[in-house]
Amino acid sequence: MNTKDYAYSWHLSLRVDRPVEGCNMRPAAYMYGKKLDDREADKPLPPHSKKMGEPPPNHEFSFRWFRGPTTEPCAFEGCPRRTSFSPHDWSMHALGGSGCSLQCVSTQSSLYKCTFCNSSCFVNAWKTQYTVPKEMRQQHSRSNTPIRQRSPSYGSNDDDAQSIGSSGSMGARMNLSRSPSNYSDSGSAYSGMQPQPTTPVRGYVGSFHEYNGAASHGEDWMEISRDQLYTPGPEDVGRKLKLEAAAYSSETGELLMHRVVKTDLVLSRAPDPRKRPFVSTQNGGGGSTGARFRLVSYNVLAEIYATQQQYPYCDFWALSWDYRFQNILREIADVNADVVCLQEVQADHYENHFYAAMNDRGYEGVFKQKTRQAMGLAGKVDGCALFWRRSKFHLVESYSIEFNDLAQRQATQLLGLNPRSEEGANFISRLSKDNVAQLVVLELAQPTMASRANRDPINQVCIANTHLYSNKDFPDVKLWQAWQLLQELEQFVLSRGQNLPLIICGDFNSTPDTAVYDLLARQTVHPGHPDVNVELGENCPNVLPNAMNIT
Repeated sequence: MNTKDYAYSWHLSLRVDRPVEGCNMRPAAYMYGKKLDDREADKPLPPHSKKMGEPPPNHEFSFRWFRGPTTEPCAFEGCPRRTSFSPHDWSMHALGGSGCSLQCVSTQSSLYKCTFCNSSCFVNAWKTQYTVPKEMRQQHSRSNTPIRQRSPSYGSNDDDAQSIGSSGSMGARMNLSRSPSNYSDSGSAYSGMQPQPTTPVRGYVGSFHEYNGAASHGEDWMEISRDQLYTPGPEDVGRKLKLEAAAYSSETGELLMHRVVKTDLVLSRAPDPRKRPFVSTQNGGGGSTGARFRLVSYNVLAEIYATQQQYPYCDFWALSWDYRFQNILREIADVNADVVCLQEVQADHYENHFYAAMNDRGYEGVFKQKTRQAMGLAGKVDGCALFWRRSKFHLVESYSIEFNDLAQRQATQLLGLNPRSEEGANFISRLSKDNVAQLVVLELAQPTMASRANRDPINQVCIANTHLYSNKDFPDVKLWQAWQLLQELEQFVLSRGQNLPLIICGDFNSTPDTAVYDLLARQTVHPGHPDVNVELGENCPNVLPNAMNIT
């Protein structure tokens, strides 16, 4: 095909997180096309890409998982990681802050081709090395010389180099057709330029050794699953996994592109989180005749915010959602609360993870996402979730509060500002941060009956859950949100009688020296508090009323 006939470049991205026992592995497979201009038509493409005359058609992915052979993770006999695959032992902190494995490349050393998990182990092992006789070195010289290499969690170049249908593969260099009929199952990567008449069944791309080069290295890889998701078990710990992903045309079943990646060693199940020391109060308010229940509030850190840019000191695999989700569930189970208030729950995680997991544990729940648009794909926006134990409570009422709406209402109805004017637009913009709150009224599943000691039992409780704005440079906005929340809750509770207890939970992004803390703890804010007297810019409006009115 003439270079002028190439109008698009196709790209296949494939990534998996560091595998940990018991944590689901969800491949991130993405095939996309880019339109090429005349200048790009003759330029070489990056690996796992190819030039085509049309954009990629609608396609589906098939996956195959393989378990690798047992390997020695570190040649230094004193290394604890030779026998332990605990996530703590394999953290960047334990490895000395380096994600690199090292391999000895000196043919004169007895450590030639030995691999070490970090530089410290290499230095310690070097103290015991010795010089290899010349006749033995000549045998080593005929083998390939290893190099120092990184071991990222998302794959390895040796496997990717065998991926078909891309510029990084032999298929692209030999200008083969994209049809899968050009690939044989004879155990070699290609059968030459003669096309084979058969087409592999969708979801199966020949034999695995055909593409990953494992056969030539004598590695023993075992196929373990053809599902998209895979959960490593005890038998996988200490071994590497390989993932094969193939994109097929949804209409014709034609193989479009294919890629293979290899993971790091599978780590063992993460240790249970430390039990938090709960503090019990004696002779608490309300007496001992009312119903008792346990409530917990937890910011779970949405996946969209758990980035290495934000948390550079944390290992990538420890930030992965599936790893953290298992720990969160363990802690919730350990707390054994009757009501669970969560913040920063991602919308798609509530639907696909939290609700099902909590429902299996006997809870029912509601969710309210923030009012902003999703960050990229649908569901990539966080919010608040509130769960209650079905055997303890049942739902009476459920409402949500959007602070953007409260800002609009205050500007137009209370202050009489025109939202289209500069003053009105600045006021609304200052306060519209997309935060929300949720409100439920729960009733005891087994109501307390009236008695001589408790003639008017309380069988309902109102619980609010919120997440205030996090930016430390907007203390006036956080104070305004807390104040408005209290106003809304007071109006709601008073409209339903004076015997409805109220509990406010959430992440208030406030420390004890803030005005938000004073308002919630003392029901008042001192007029001289710095958060009330924020220095605002020229076009920045004052959104707070007189401090004496903030109660």
